Amino acid sequence: MSALSRNDTSLLGRWWWTIDRWSLAALGLIIGFGALMILAASPPVAERIGLDQFYFVRRHFALLPVAIALLIGVSLMQPRTVRRLALIGLAGTIVLLVAVLLGGAEIKGARRWINLAGFSLQPSEFAKPFFAVIAGWLFAEWRRAEGFPGHIAAGALYLLIVSLLLMQPDLGQAVVLSAIFFGQFFLAGMPIAWVGGAILFGVLGLIGAYFTLDHVASRIDRFLDPASGDSYQVNRSMEAFMNGGLLGRGPGEGTVKAFIPDAHADFVFAVAGEELGLIACLLVLLLFAFVVLRGFARVLSEQNLFVMLAASGLLAQFGIQAIINMGSTLHMMPTKGMTLPFVSYGGSSLLALAVGMGMALALTRRRPGGGQP
Repeated sequence: MSALSRNDTSLLGRWWWTIDRWSLAALGLIIGFGALMILAASPPVAERIGLDQFYFVRRHFALLPVAIALLIGVSLMQPRTVRRLALIGLAGTIVLLVAVLLGGAEIKGARRWINLAGFSLQPSEFAKPFFAVIAGWLFAEWRRAEGFPGHIAAGALYLLIVSLLLMQPDLGQAVVLSAIFFGQFFLAGMPIAWVGGAILFGVLGLIGAYFTLDHVASRIDRFLDPASGDSYQVNRSMEAFMNGGLLGRGPGEGTVKAFIPDAHADFVFAVAGEELGLIACLLVLLLFAFVVLRGFARVLSEQNLFVMLAASGLLAQFGIQAIINMGSTLHMMPTKGMTLPFVSYGGSSLLALAVGMGMALALTRRRPGGGQP
């Protein structure tokens, strides 16, 4: 790759010299770390539920090349093509969200998955990146074209998708989507009088979820008072970090993965804490922060409002999802079934994140004159 000349005008040559190679390398390290953690954390989980020891490993590594190809392929796109991809993807995702409610599999009292050609798909994972791009475009058009009600259209789209998510119910994905929407609205120029209303809307929404969704109330109660319910996974997670110390017990030497049901998914960070230690976990945290902050630094000078808003939404989703996973694992917030990007096991999450970060890399490429609208 590095042998490509700056005068190379081929598609690959232009991509290599305009892509943010540092962010690409950081994402590659996160993906590699995720592969290592799947190898470490998933075999005991598979054995405990009666599956072949390497069941989750095989499934993850079968999808990993597809995810990498998606990330690279989407990052080759121009902003206009990214917008078209997001429009088609969001339309299909909304159809699938409705299909999930009508005939999706019910697991632990929630309908979030649908079976497509033998693959269990979670459409809500794809709703976040596609919505971030389309909402960014609608807000940009609202500012560019006088009289165009882009903010109203974005708001209506947000309410539609959030309603579908809450009907599953999936409060965590709804919270992430809300953060994307209100963050983009603020950057696009939300009237200052509406800012307080947005904060009030969020507070009232969480209060309403507490009193209407039993699983939300249970998780908040257990966070505030661990003795009020089953806090087994969180307690084992905290023990794992204490056992790991600064340098960890060594790869494969951890014991927590034999006891936590979601050690390969929601609590994979606890496995990393026990086996690799605090220093390694801090380095992983820095990688996530680097990707997000470097992405924001690149869009600060962006002249194209659509690119700035869409990229900001995608980066915010990536960062918020990582914060929620790490924070709940460390008992800094109520537990929520949110994957650690590119690290936790989950096919839908892996593919959706690959598309989302591929779009972020495409939008943050250097383009003379700001690129296509």
